[in-house]
Parts: sequence; structure tokens; C-alpha cells
Amino acid sequence: MAITRRQKDVLDFLTSFTQRCGYSPSYEEIASGLGVNSLATVHKHITNLQNKGLLQRAHNRSRSIDVLPARSSKKGTDRLPLLGRIAAGRPVEAVETAETISLSDILGNREVFALEVRGDSMRDEHIVSGDYVLVERTRTAREGEIVVALVDGTDATLKRFYREGSMIRLQPSNSEMAPIFAPAAAVTIQGKVLGVLRKY
Repeated sequence: MAITRRQKDVLDFLTSFTQRCGYSPSYEEIASGLGVNSLATVHKHITNLQNKGLLQRAHNRSRSIDVLPARSSKKGTDRLPLLGRIAAGRPVEAVETAETISLSDILGNREVFALEVRGDSMRDEHIVSGDYVLVERTRTAREGEIVVALVDGTDATLKRFYREGSMIRLQPSNSEMAPIFAPAAAVTIQGKVLGVLRKY
């Protein structure tokens, strides 16, 4: 987010003062350090920087101006606040935490791509049409893993993977659908499912 030259001076002073002293400066120290006579001017700069998400301050304690880490401008790298756990059964006490989470925490350094699901063959796994599956790119799979498989080099499908002798069984998770059987040589694993994203 764009800031003025004077706001950058304030931000730089706050950062260097806090690193040097271990605590944030008072408004008087900011004014003195920047050669400003008016505390109202300092207050205005601090408020503008806070509104831009570059500072935070607590109103119930002194020396409470904290410089926030710069947010990445690259989309997809933002961290989300992980505020706690929520019961899907009996209610539990709501306790807010200070943790964060991002997709990279879940995916790690693996090579991952996303696919939009079409159809209901995996509905018993709670993967339904319109969901997005996060898939780790791999050529191998263990028994029972949910995979993206290519059959005969042309038809891609999302199924559970099983070896049965010289054949591969690609098992849907929908009792109304039959499995796909194909010779092992005709099936290429393109990846295995790590997670599901759903938009409501």
C-alpha cells in the first residue's frame, strides 16, 4: 500500500527505535526524533499508518505502537488467522488463539495442482461436483489412496486405487456406480489427493 515520504520516515523511526531499545517510542520521542513540533501531526501519521495496516496500537497501555510485518503482494501467499477449533458435535468452549495457517502449511514443498470436480462418483468421501481437489503430482500410489488416474491415455478420473493382480480397480465412493477395471499398463497415475476446497 502506498505511503507518503513522511509516513515512511515515521515507520522507519519506529522500526529502528524499537530494534534499538526493545520497546516502542512515545509520541514525544517520535516528534523529537523526526524534528516535528506538533504531537497532533505525529498522531495523524500514526493513525494513517494504522488504517493502512502497517501499525497496530493498544489504547489501554503506553508505548503500544507495534510495526506489523509487511504483507506479501503475491496472491495466494496470505496467511489466515487460525482462531481455534470448532466442534462439529457437542459445543466446546470458544478459545481464540493467535495462530495462523496458509496453504503452504498443509502442502509443504510438494508439487501440487488443483482440479475442479465434475460428477458425484466420490460423494461418499464428501467430494462433490463443484469442489476443488488439491492433488500432489506423483506417478505412484498406495492401495486405497484417492488418485487422479489416466485410463488408456485419454480418460482422466478421480477414484480410489487398488491393484488386483495384473489389473487396476478404480473404485468410486458411490454405491450407485460400478468400479472401473483396466490392465495396469493402461492406467497412469497423475497424482494423489491431499485435500478438498469447497466454496459456499
